[in-house]
Amino acid sequence: MKSFTKNSLSRRKFIGQASCAALGSTALYSTLTSLLVSNRLSAQSLPPASGHKALVCLLLQGGNDSFNMLAPRESDEFASYSTTRGEMGLALEDLLPITDSASGRAFGLHPNLTEIQSLYTSGDLAFVCNTGSLVEPTTLASYQNGSVKLPLGLFSHADQQMHWQTSTPDKRDSVGWLGRVADVLDAANTDPKVSMNISLSGTNILQIGNSIIPYAITDNGAIDLQFYGNENHTYFKGAVDSLLDQEYQNLLQRTYSQLNRNAINLGIVFNEAIAEGTSFSTVFPDTRLGRQFAMVARSIAAQGPLNQQRQTFLVNNGGWDTHDNHIEDHGMLLQEMSQAVGAFWTAIGELGLQDQVALFTASDFSRTLTNNGDGTDHGWGGNHFVIGGGVSGGRLHGDYPEDLSIGNDLDTGRGRLVPTLSVDEYFAEMALWLGAQNSNLPLMLPNLDRFYDPNSSDPPIGLWS
Repeated sequence: MKSFTKNSLSRRKFIGQASCAALGSTALYSTLTSLLVSNRLSAQSLPPASGHKALVCLLLQGGNDSFNMLAPRESDEFASYSTTRGEMGLALEDLLPITDSASGRAFGLHPNLTEIQSLYTSGDLAFVCNTGSLVEPTTLASYQNGSVKLPLGLFSHADQQMHWQTSTPDKRDSVGWLGRVADVLDAANTDPKVSMNISLSGTNILQIGNSIIPYAITDNGAIDLQFYGNENHTYFKGAVDSLLDQEYQNLLQRTYSQLNRNAINLGIVFNEAIAEGTSFSTVFPDTRLGRQFAMVARSIAAQGPLNQQRQTFLVNNGGWDTHDNHIEDHGMLLQEMSQAVGAFWTAIGELGLQDQVALFTASDFSRTLTNNGDGTDHGWGGNHFVIGGGVSGGRLHGDYPEDLSIGNDLDTGRGRLVPTLSVDEYFAEMALWLGAQNSNLPLMLPNLDRFYDPNSSDPPIGLWS
């Protein structure tokens, strides 16, 4: 089998990191060629004793109604929540009780989040409150009088998903913030077998850097070369190998052949590493999200065979755009998420890696606090959670609004709340945990210095303080 060195991996940035799912895509040639000519950021070496770390992004695509995921239980706060939410609100007696250990305030989780409640009370999970995409610090007054720059396409799915992935809400970008992080931290991986950034969600902007692109897999691992309708796979694979091993004079033909050959080779290498990695007995839910998280756990367990000191993963979970049938659909989505995340964290614990793994949620935006009759519409600031890696858990970070009534001092209309914490600050915490130096944060998060001084000795939020 062909060996893979650090240098050969660098030479194949645009032909070696694509999964076999991309076989036959000539459009990919143009995209990856443009990536090839991009300048690489200065790599950062990590201390030898820094060990392995893996960061997992769970993208709740469509906009999670995060004020039903995490609701107030203090009497006055719940009264304003209940009045504003109307039929889309939850009953006080149905909420799973939690307490913010920092303030003592009482909160409640959606009744389907039993695993999330357990992780919170055990100190493994923390919430980050009212965060969202911002160009610069914004108040309701500056929003209303037009004196502040706003994210492009505010309240639009496509735009907000892009901003959460690029962290550059005032411009269109083809590079993601986790891609920039990988550009800098990839030096921590010595002779890696595949990209530091692994996607369970195909092509994405989040993990594309100036020199790094994600390696896309499925919940079954890397896609192998298949020949349907014929059992003589060996014969046909031999024929394909013969074609791919030919030397072509035409640049496009030669590059296309190399793309296919390297995709096949990397698929074999990845699947062998997964088979070689440490096993666990945790049973995952038989749902798409459960299967994806099972593969993330297996990929983390294979970090040794994959020669990866740093890993990032993207799991994209769709269906959160609940304009109708909100109560039932949102409840099912939260239950599926809670069960899959709970199983994932159990498996990571079984592997003894909970201090080395962190998971965080992202979403387009939260939902309107008011309803449209049978559902909710596009909102802005919302709540998220972070698990593991020594996180300061059992508490809420940031500012959860005390007043959720319509017309409160954050309400732009219908309960679309101005974020009090930027996604840049949220992401900076992840980058620092993964091993980034403060001096490199502006390379990774170009918008960050509008909210946080990268030279500060204090972290932006204090998730790991």
